[in-house]
Amino acid sequence: IHLVVPPMDMPKYMDPAIQEVLQVLAEQGVKPMGPLFSYHHRRPADTFEFEIGFAVNGEVKPQGRVKPSTLPASRVVSSLYTGPYEGLGGAWGELERWVRAQGHVETGRFWEAYLSNPEETPDPADYRTELNWILG
Repeated sequence: IHLVVPPMDMPKYMDPAIQEVLQVLAEQGVKPMGPLFSYHHRRPADTFEFEIGFAVNGEVKPQGRVKPSTLPASRVVSSLYTGPYEGLGGAWGELERWVRAQGHVETGRFWEAYLSNPEETPDPADYRTELNWILG
């Protein structure tokens, strides 16, 4: 599902969109094969523009807002952040400083893989999120 939302509204739109994706996958007999991810098309400004989805074990047919897509083959730098989602901005800032210090060119595109399920990991301090920054 492709979303364009203000940062403060992200939680309001994420959960319903995740449930919609999972419902469509179940209806089509397709199973998630990895964690939820959000692929961001550009650096955040006034809004986040991103897709949410899962790697899956079969073909997904377009249905409603759910459309198949793929993550681009890319050179990336990855980092693992542990903590509440509110700390992701700071984690991305640290990763950005490292990327620039290494002389890498950034594209403004990135994705997050949410390795912890909040229903199974009740303490936000234990959430694990993989940060993937696409390099130019």
